[in-house]
Amino acid sequence: MSHPVSVYAEMTPNPEVMKFVADRALIEGADQAEFNSKAAASGYSSLAEELFNFPFVAGVFISGSFVSVTKDDTIGWEMIAMQMREYIQSWLSEHETAVEKVPPLQAKTAPENASKAKEVEGAEQLDDADIVPSEHDEAIKALLEEFVRPAVEADGGAIDFRAFVDGKVHVRLRGACAGCPSSTATLKDGIERLLTSKLDVVESVVASV
Repeated sequence: MSHPVSVYAEMTPNPEVMKFVADRALIEGADQAEFNSKAAASGYSSLAEELFNFPFVAGVFISGSFVSVTKDDTIGWEMIAMQMREYIQSWLSEHETAVEKVPPLQAKTAPENASKAKEVEGAEQLDDADIVPSEHDEAIKALLEEFVRPAVEADGGAIDFRAFVDGKVHVRLRGACAGCPSSTATLKDGIERLLTSKLDVVESVVASV
């Protein structure tokens, strides 16, 4: 059965990422799903699996009523944005569920982190196995949820809290925020200023991998 749906395309601050917004939720509540390959999407999101059939698709991020698609550098959005919008709209009209199961945030190994850190300006390596909860975590998460999440979702991405260590808030960039040229400015001029003004214990905010 066909389900009428409307989808529009929206540019993001990241030139490699386009945001496609539907008039219905694509994932439940505050859940989010990110995939970097068709294999990673298998069993979690049929929509993401299908999008990876396009040879230029390098990443898919789903949150709320939108899906952010990251492309490689082989082609410009002016050549494919309309095709992608029409494909996503058609797919959604034929399928009720875009995300069947929310994937867990995958821990990265130290070698992978070290390699990725070179790609993100100012990024620091932080292994999931080394993270120790602190008494300030909940306050930091609450501020990020209230003030930061709506803004970064509007740009087609997400910034997730990872850890608070020695005055430094470590966050993970996802969706359009990952690899975005303006992400460093967002971290320092926006998020860092917010957290340091609200919490005396916070000294800085960094992206970590």
